[in-house]
Amino acid sequence: MALYIDTSCFLKLFFLEPETSRIGELVSGEARVVVSTLTRLEAASQIHGRVASRVLSRNRGLTLLRRIDEMLEAEPYELVFCPASVIEVAEAQVRTLARPAHCRTLDRLHLATMQALGLQRLLTNDDRQATAARALGFEVNLPREH
Repeated sequence: MALYIDTSCFLKLFFLEPETSRIGELVSGEARVVVSTLTRLEAASQIHGRVASRVLSRNRGLTLLRRIDEMLEAEPYELVFCPASVIEVAEAQVRTLARPAHCRTLDRLHLATMQALGLQRLLTNDDRQATAARALGFEVNLPREH
């Protein structure tokens, strides 16, 4: 069964942070890690932000973007396009107004992408998204819990 990785974990594969090694371990044990075009866009946007704020040089940012593209061409990663229905699926999820299921819009779009693609397993580092995912019946792995 595939593992969906959201941006909060995906970026840690490129920037050394406390959960980086744990995420690498979790991913290396998977046969299929799904990365959506939403994750790729968010990652590129985060890198752009770091370049714009001069945390990274433009050359380093471009190098990171190339590394992302290379990674997405290698196993176990699989780049998938967000389904056209993702906005409608996300809206249907939030219209239940379930209290523990609230999360930010981009996180909700990740959950809608998972639902539209029929995926059940999420790797995230975001507590609110994890709570919302569990409310939808998804299996969630938070790297810092291990």
